[in-house]
Amino acid sequence: MMLNIPLFLTGFFFGTFKFLFAHWTTFGAAAGMGYEPHYYEIFISVTSGGWVSMTVFYFLSELLMKRAAKKRHEKYLASKTSGIPIPFKRKFTRINKILVKMKRGLGIYGLTVFAPLFLSIPIGSIVCAKFFGHDRRTFPLMLLFSGLYSFLMCFLIWLAQ
Repeated sequence: MMLNIPLFLTGFFFGTFKFLFAHWTTFGAAAGMGYEPHYYEIFISVTSGGWVSMTVFYFLSELLMKRAAKKRHEKYLASKTSGIPIPFKRKFTRINKILVKMKRGLGIYGLTVFAPLFLSIPIGSIVCAKFFGHDRRTFPLMLLFSGLYSFLMCFLIWLAQ
């Protein structure tokens, strides 16, 4: 059987950003197309989209964080020379507190499971790389847990059919 290209692209697109709902969204899109997908079609499309996005953002996270710090510093210098003060921006916000509690409470396993699912693949990958980028288990764990989650969702879709 041949892979449905529009379904694959839909699953790939949704998998790159919002992995938590991508499987059911892809399944709904297939139903809207009048196509009954096999569970492996959803698994392959959504998981490959998520893994591509994880790879890109995980390995570019250091560059992105350095770029953001550089822009912040340039903005600070520009405001200092012009005399216009920068409005105070809190560094330890409620979200940052939650992320630090997640890191300390759940550790590498919890963060690699929950951050890509609930934050989104790009932000979750950057957070995992920031907190546990020094640990070589981080990226393989992210791939493993996202694959297991994808398998679980596809199994539930298969049961729902």
